[in-house]
Amino acid sequence: MWRLMFLALLLVVQTSVTASVTCGPGYAQDRGVCEDEDECEEEGICGNNAVCYNTNGSYYCQCEQGYRAKLFNFTQDKGGPCKDINECTENKSICGPNAVCDNIPGSYQCSCATGFVASNGQKHINARQNVTCDDIDECSEENICVLNAKCINTNGSYFCTCHPGFVASNMEEKFTTREVRCNELQCDRLGRQSEEVPQVLQDILTELKSTCMQKNANGEQMLQILVDALEVYLSETSLTDTKNITSVLDLVENTLPVVGQLLHSSYSQSSSQTRVEMLVHRNPTPPHGPFNLSTNKVQFSSDWETAVGDSYLGFASASLFEYTDLNIPHVKSLIGNQYHGPNISANPYQLNSRVVTIEVTNQNTTKLTKPVTLRFSHLKDLKGKVACVFWDSKKEGGVWSSEGCDVVKNSTSYTVCSCKHLSSFAVLLALYEQKNVFELQLITWIGLGLSLICLLICILTFWLIRSIQSTRTTIHLHLCISLFIADFIFLVGISQTDNRVGCGVVAGLLHYFFLAVFCWMCLEGVQLFRMVVLVFNTTLSRGYLMAAGYGAPAIIVILSACVNYKGYGTPSYCWLNLENGFIWSFFGPVCAIIIVNAVFFMITVWKLAQKFNSLNPDLGNLKKIKTFTITAIAQLCVLGTMWIFGCFQFDEGTLVMSYLFTIFNSLQGVLVFIMHCLLSKQVRDEYIRFLTCLTARQKSSYSEFSTNQSSKSQVSKNSHNTGESRI
Repeated sequence: MWRLMFLALLLVVQTSVTASVTCGPGYAQDRGVCEDEDECEEEGICGNNAVCYNTNGSYYCQCEQGYRAKLFNFTQDKGGPCKDINECTENKSICGPNAVCDNIPGSYQCSCATGFVASNGQKHINARQNVTCDDIDECSEENICVLNAKCINTNGSYFCTCHPGFVASNMEEKFTTREVRCNELQCDRLGRQSEEVPQVLQDILTELKSTCMQKNANGEQMLQILVDALEVYLSETSLTDTKNITSVLDLVENTLPVVGQLLHSSYSQSSSQTRVEMLVHRNPTPPHGPFNLSTNKVQFSSDWETAVGDSYLGFASASLFEYTDLNIPHVKSLIGNQYHGPNISANPYQLNSRVVTIEVTNQNTTKLTKPVTLRFSHLKDLKGKVACVFWDSKKEGGVWSSEGCDVVKNSTSYTVCSCKHLSSFAVLLALYEQKNVFELQLITWIGLGLSLICLLICILTFWLIRSIQSTRTTIHLHLCISLFIADFIFLVGISQTDNRVGCGVVAGLLHYFFLAVFCWMCLEGVQLFRMVVLVFNTTLSRGYLMAAGYGAPAIIVILSACVNYKGYGTPSYCWLNLENGFIWSFFGPVCAIIIVNAVFFMITVWKLAQKFNSLNPDLGNLKKIKTFTITAIAQLCVLGTMWIFGCFQFDEGTLVMSYLFTIFNSLQGVLVFIMHCLLSKQVRDEYIRFLTCLTARQKSSYSEFSTNQSSKSQVSKNSHNTGESRI
């Protein structure tokens, strides 16, 4: 028992002694003894890229090679962590000459710079091993430069430069990209003038060509030379000779493409004699879409596809060169297919706009797939026949020609032109249309006014007087209705050109009703033929008459509109366009009707002659048919002759033709009234009876009067056996 108590007391004493022992930092108690603690066993105590070293009661960290901390020996709490050493910045020559240093975690790599290659052929080099970077001769590589360029090697690189006589598409003297093209300078265009060029212009050409051939040719400088030279020449010279006109225009046309090659960007310049606007596009990819060039008096519209052409040269340009005061006298002009002489009496056209020269990069501009548009402001606010023209130096020594150019729109103040080629353009105004306009209009107003009154009387006569009604008078009625409507539309609408759609509608209506007049006239010839050849059933069905008289013209007009609806209406008058033969949609059917009528009339006259030579009991009817035939032939001659003069009136006709057409056109209704009413004894008798009733102040209505007179006339006809009603 005592032994157990002693052991317990001893254990208590031992525990008390152990609890009283304390270890310092870096040590740990082990069975009452302080042992060193190994801090390096703790994971991540030094951080990344470092090595831990344990010491008696402590530890320290050191960075791996290629890394550095604030202190060489550091701990977790002081002097860390390790960061990468950028050897490339601390020692810029660490890799040696012509090499590039690339820093990597904990180290670095050396490689040769672009344009150099390692002497050992390896990608990465070590300068300590005496490996060097040697220059690569890029010019030894085949086709390193584009066509028409030479390669020049430099230390570690190279550059290309265009051969003499060529210019880079990006306007840079040195380049390496293959997207740049070396385009041949067109300086030779400046030497194409003939020996007939005036000496002053030859001197200008010489200076321009010399500037063009310089090593660093400048487009702005060339343009300045051209503008300054023309400023002096045009202010002192009157272009009285077509050769001088050709020389000036050719000079500008040949210079502008060269200037476009040498301009860095778009450019404009003006003087008292000229104004130039140039668009320049320089880019590896070709431009697309529309563009406009304009001055105060002229606007040019096209698209970049037209300016570029089939092949893109790395750049594109478009130029508008306006002559603000080009003193060109009356010269020969070719409008359509007709030449007009150089003097005013032989040439009715005068210049009524500024002259402009249009040039683009595309060298094939003689026949464009898509026409260009030019809008000219007039020098004088006059309305008349205009022509869009260009200067054609190859014809007749130089003429204004309308070939390939059409008038799209025209007013008193401007004209819009559409052209299928590029050159020097202008707008000409027909002088003859400004002469005697009032006299012609006065004749038209008075004549058509009388015609409309006479045609109205004819319509009322053939419609209301029953005693004369027959197939023939039905034809006359509708002929007069068609002519009345056509004349009325002609009077109020022929010159209403301001509204393009309205003008086209007027032209279509005139086309229809004038054709209807000729169709009804043809039906009269057919009816006379039937009256002579057929003994019975000489009347024609009203349905057939309407189909032939109104249906046939409708078919012709509809087909014509489907083929070319733009042929209806012109900038000068609301009639059929003379271009592309569209006028033959009217003259063709008219000629056919006249020929058919002539054939029927010849057969009718021949049959009448046979019957007059035989013993014919129906001599009275034959005499009436003879009278009808003569009247119908006279009517055909009047209407046919009018449109012969009309062919010249709507073209560049003479003043005589204008007067003849105006007179015949204005008096058609009067002549129809005379031939079908006043020269008819039966109609005259009806007029006399009607006037007698009016003077006698009878109270009976006109319908009753007509009925009574019809009955009396019918009795008279039956008693004389004339058969007039059947006729």
